[in-house]
Amino acid sequence: MDDVLIIGGGVIGLSLAWDLAKHGCRVHVVDQGEPGREASWAGAGILPAAKANASQHPYEQLRGLACRLHPQWAAELKDRTGIDTGYRRCGGLHLARTAGEAAALAGWAGLLHEEGIEVERLSTAEVGEIEPGLHMKAITAAFHVPRESQLRNPWHLGALAKACELAGATITPRALVTDAIVLHDQCDRLQTSLGPLQAKQYCFTAGAWTGQLLSRLGFSTGILPVRGQMVLFHRERPPVTRIINEGSRYLVPRDDGRVLAGSTEEEVGFDKRTTEEAIGDLTDFALNLVPALREAAIELTWAGLRPGSFDGLPYLGRLPGIGNAYVAAGHFRSGLFLSTATAIVMSQLLRGQRPEVDLAPFRVGR
Repeated sequence: MDDVLIIGGGVIGLSLAWDLAKHGCRVHVVDQGEPGREASWAGAGILPAAKANASQHPYEQLRGLACRLHPQWAAELKDRTGIDTGYRRCGGLHLARTAGEAAALAGWAGLLHEEGIEVERLSTAEVGEIEPGLHMKAITAAFHVPRESQLRNPWHLGALAKACELAGATITPRALVTDAIVLHDQCDRLQTSLGPLQAKQYCFTAGAWTGQLLSRLGFSTGILPVRGQMVLFHRERPPVTRIINEGSRYLVPRDDGRVLAGSTEEEVGFDKRTTEEAIGDLTDFALNLVPALREAAIELTWAGLRPGSFDGLPYLGRLPGIGNAYVAAGHFRSGLFLSTATAIVMSQLLRGQRPEVDLAPFRVGR
């Protein structure tokens, strides 16, 4: 019998499986589709700068831990699998257009400074010196965060899947969970499209679909799907070198000339279709900010479903009243970023250790 059955093979599930397998656990990951092809694949791979200290809220501690772990994981994954995850510390620019947006951005930059994160206010001329491809005419404020980084989602997921298999974990695609059987306050087995599956412990990491799965165990959570649409440009060379952030929208340049433009936030259920209006808005945003993209081809457009929560915090921990069932989901736009830290603290919990971050604020039923 497996030690842990992980339901959901996205970046959270695969990261957790890898850490558990490295600690000698027998791990089985099942996914209703192809592992790593939902929100984990669909995002842009932005890794914000963060720094943890003991006095911060546990969510900020989780962010700080994730930021510290990502370069370590990227190096270890490449060493173990030979796959470059695309981790780059490229830096990020944060821009504002209106006076209100500039004031909010300045307040945010002040908080970063208080946390000890390097952030610098730049003039329009200074931005032009480091990113001459940006059209700054309507921009009223700009801040530079040198430690902002990025990953290439498909590369990172491919490396995680290979690392899991090398460490002895089993990954099974196209296994739809249809029911969960609870006996004597323990999850006894899961009924799936491939037959019943049993393990000593179960962890639900199915992203936007986690709420549906947990409802079969009698739990109601605030996890809901939030659609995000994306546009991928491709030209010979990237017209910018840093991540460009403006509010909730962004441009992420890749070394090979590709530039991702995102993203929307739409509550439309489990509808992953793109819309002409949203793709048009994202395209206009990108072309107005970086005129050189007018010469680029639009290589691809797509949408993914992020797992939102009612208060913006993920659900992490044991399910109340069931001694061997856990959840790690609801990370919204931060799943890839928080995946490393989530894996560590949930692995510690599943292995009977005290997690290094207090998980009380993330409990189911909060």
